[in-house]
Amino acid sequence: MSKELVIDATSGDINIALLEDKKLVELTKEKSNLQFAVGDIYLGKVKKLMPGLNAAFVDVGFEKDAFLHYLDLGPQVRSLHKFLNTNMNRKGKSPSFQRFKRERDILKDGKITDVLTQGQLVLVQIAKEPISTKGPRLTSEISIAGRNLVLIPFSDKVSVSQKISSGEERNRLRTLVSSIKPSNYGIIVRTVAEGRKVKDLDMELKGLVRKWESAFDICKGIKPPHLFISELNRTSTILRDILNVSFNSIHVNNDVIFRELREYISTIAPEKEKIIRQYTGSVPIFEHFGIEKQIKSSFGKTVSFKNGAYLIIEHTEALHVIDVNSGNRSKNVTDQETNAFETNYAAVEEIARQLRLRDMGGIIVIDFIDMKTSDHKQQITERMKKVMENDRAKHTILPLSKFGLMQITRQRVRPEMNINTTEKCPTCQGTGEISPSILFVDRIENHIADILKKQKHKTLIIKVHSYVAAYIRKGLLSLQYRWRLKYKCRFRVMPISSYDFLEYHIYDKKGDEVVL
Repeated sequence: MSKELVIDATSGDINIALLEDKKLVELTKEKSNLQFAVGDIYLGKVKKLMPGLNAAFVDVGFEKDAFLHYLDLGPQVRSLHKFLNTNMNRKGKSPSFQRFKRERDILKDGKITDVLTQGQLVLVQIAKEPISTKGPRLTSEISIAGRNLVLIPFSDKVSVSQKISSGEERNRLRTLVSSIKPSNYGIIVRTVAEGRKVKDLDMELKGLVRKWESAFDICKGIKPPHLFISELNRTSTILRDILNVSFNSIHVNNDVIFRELREYISTIAPEKEKIIRQYTGSVPIFEHFGIEKQIKSSFGKTVSFKNGAYLIIEHTEALHVIDVNSGNRSKNVTDQETNAFETNYAAVEEIARQLRLRDMGGIIVIDFIDMKTSDHKQQITERMKKVMENDRAKHTILPLSKFGLMQITRQRVRPEMNINTTEKCPTCQGTGEISPSILFVDRIENHIADILKKQKHKTLIIKVHSYVAAYIRKGLLSLQYRWRLKYKCRFRVMPISSYDFLEYHIYDKKGDEVVL
């Protein structure tokens, strides 16, 4: 399976599309001023203790206080608090973390009031971004992720990913990491570390330790809420977590991000540095790679997937509901059981794709077409487990119930991706008032005339909807040709299918939009 990453950077945000065999499977929109991303570590202040919930609300700078449950404190939270206070109140040099004497673990069934007090300063990590009306979800069990390793301060355990199938390789990695691990640190060895040499792991481990300990060198005098250690931006995080041998290209249309990614990838996987390519075409990058069309067809309430079959996807605050429908396909098959099984089997792959694409989390209920054969039901369950193996979010899949319902729980750490695929009415532009559409091309020409009256241009690029572009370029004596003779200027008409029907923009030959 080939994988491509396409990154569209604009002034407001960064859109990241992951393609598997040219098919869009993940879409991420990252605001350039994004705050409270998963993995960020904050110095916060306890605002309120809630003994009934066994939790606390912590001020980390978000408009709503973040939520910290007792079970998310971590066994060594007292050691973390003691080390933080020692550094914030120190008069001289920061104490050595590796020689720091740890406190005893907190009780698994203890009370939040035994550990935290109102007004106390705490070091917390974002476990879930703000979703809907809720603030961020926090944890005090800090972890700092790298490409091959995850560093866990105040722990001594070394764990190796179970996805590494070879027992011999797991033992090798456990022994190797245990030999280079500093005291007072635990390590999780990630799947991509399989086959890595001790030199690579040691270099990364030292970098993670340095990142953690250097933050305490400058913590004296800071006041909450304060960003203590920042996670990588979303683009670099995706690269860190999913980059593997099957990646064959990364395309980006921004020079600054191109250089940043090339520098970052040279540190985590130097052999992959050449796969990063800067896109400089005049057609929008998502349009060029066919992503815009896939977005239009993949989001919305109804999603078609095969031979007339389709899904109906509904979202609520508590759960997501997906209904499988055979549509026109049922007309081609005489056996109802066969039709139901084949439609459900084909729907499984599209459902798994939709979960990743929309980043749907929480409880998902899927209403498959009723099947009578228990063997068919078992095959659908096994197929769902198989196609969701590539999903990085933690998930649990339950077998089909007697009502044909499948329940899935999927980790939710970010707001669900939701894109409105509807467009404005092409005649009224959403105003309810109709202007003569026959005058639309005249409007474009008048705009061109105004531009050329006030500015000198030898070439103008006109971006319009595909249908309008075809009309302007139609025939030997096309409008495009007549405009060229009339205004003594070259015109390039570019079709952009993502535009509204009567939307247009005019650019100069450098690609900058012409504004009067």
